[in-house]
Amino acid sequence: MVAPEHKALAVTFAVLLSGCGAGGDGANGTGDSEALVSDEERALLESLHYDAGPPPEDPSNRVADDSAARAFGQRLFFDPAFSGALLEGDNDGSNATLGQRGDFGKVSCAGCHVPQNAFVDTRSPHRQVSLAAQWTLRKTPTLLEVAFVSLYNWDGRRDSLWNQALGVMESNREFNSGRLFVAEQLHRLHREEYEDVFGEMPPLDDETRFPPLTGDTTGCVEVTTLQGATFRCRGLPGDEADYDGMAAEDQELVTIASVNATKAIAAYLRELRCGPSRFDAWLDGDEDALDARELSGAKLFVGQGRCIECHSGPRLTDDRFHNVGLSPAEVAVAILDSDDHGAAEGIAAALEDPLSTAGDYSDGDRRVLPDTVGAEHEGAFRTPTLRCAAQHPSFMHTGQFTSLSQVVDFFDRGGDPHGSYPGMNTLTPLDLSEDEQADLVAFLNALDGAGPSSDLLTPPSE
Repeated sequence: MVAPEHKALAVTFAVLLSGCGAGGDGANGTGDSEALVSDEERALLESLHYDAGPPPEDPSNRVADDSAARAFGQRLFFDPAFSGALLEGDNDGSNATLGQRGDFGKVSCAGCHVPQNAFVDTRSPHRQVSLAAQWTLRKTPTLLEVAFVSLYNWDGRRDSLWNQALGVMESNREFNSGRLFVAEQLHRLHREEYEDVFGEMPPLDDETRFPPLTGDTTGCVEVTTLQGATFRCRGLPGDEADYDGMAAEDQELVTIASVNATKAIAAYLRELRCGPSRFDAWLDGDEDALDARELSGAKLFVGQGRCIECHSGPRLTDDRFHNVGLSPAEVAVAILDSDDHGAAEGIAAALEDPLSTAGDYSDGDRRVLPDTVGAEHEGAFRTPTLRCAAQHPSFMHTGQFTSLSQVVDFFDRGGDPHGSYPGMNTLTPLDLSEDEQADLVAFLNALDGAGPSSDLLTPPSE
């Protein structure tokens, strides 16, 4: 039920939008003058209007907009056959896990980016950080609108969708795999579809040049690390396993094949959109699309709340990195990383990455990396989109907040006074009342769109 004062505010907006003026003293309307939208506020709100047009071209990926590559990538997104063993003992076979410790071939992209839930992780225990081969140290971000992002991961470690995807496959916290195993599985399971898009695969069945093809599980071997026994799927550069034992030109062919697979995945990811919301319908003239509380929240978003300073543009993100003074906190099973330097380390690694879009495996440089790492990157993390964010089960790069109300309260108090990540907190308190905070949350809930079409939420039909 809408409160009488909120009905009055809605009437005032209706009068305003029908041409009776804006930003006045209430003489032209029947409600509270606080509800009137000034010309400046209206312009700021219009700058947030959803853009349903295609994502920008990706010069690093020649198949980014190829329909066959897109269908192939969609199939690979749902295929767990490229993953190695589950390492973490919390993998106990329950519904919140992907299998039991020691199981192979259980992790797919869809395992932590759940398509039916805005492509975030609503599956892992506690729904904060993800449990794949091991626990991840940061929350799994949404894949909606991801093709518009400049730098990937919370820390800017990757500069394209395809090198980010390969990084996930080679991480022992996520897929626990390696590029030789990825190439072998492509050859074994998807050779025809691969060759339809990229041409002939390397002759991975030639045992004079490549290690013998070993099937879907025995390609992963148990190795001893400083942390003890673990499993690694054949072939990471520098791990002195099978990949390093091949001739340089054959290592190159294996890397190209695995990169091509992730370029196909990237083509699929370009289709994942949140879609326009009720807020956009209001901008387009539907006076009933938002209620009075949501309209008040919209004004706060561009006004006293100062949210637009970082959550700007059609996706409500500036795509930059900020240190917001978040204190590290235990999440899930007591995961705590109090010395996370964020973009200072992530971007530094990206600048040295042989798989960056400036490297030999790219089809063109995206030119999105800065030249150097600065003090502003210390303890800084990427501003997430707020489109479809209300569907997320947790928030911040740690996943330590489990409601939008907690997030708004954090920003209202200007971040945490003690124990922030390295670097300087950029926030100052907002001094919002409880009602104003509730209005902001209401507005954030009005930013959900319809999401991708249903045919993008499952593997493609044969």
